[in-house]
Amino acid sequence: MYTKRTLFLLIAVVVFIPFEVDAQCAMCRAVLESESSGKAAEGINNGIVYLMAVPYVLVAGLFYFIYRKMRA
Repeated sequence: MYTKRTLFLLIAVVVFIPFEVDAQCAMCRAVLESESSGKAAEGINNGIVYLMAVPYVLVAGLFYFIYRKMRA
């Protein structure tokens, strides 16, 4: 029962995380704000989010693999 509740809570947290996240360093932001179209800024933001998400996905997969091995 406890593991089902924990899993539900984890899924609920992941669902409520915003999909669009903007993050930039100060220098990148200053350079990209001077551009009028904003396409480069959007690309930089998407790259930052991608680089940030990959380690979390890998660690989550590792914990899932360990969980499955411990359960069997």
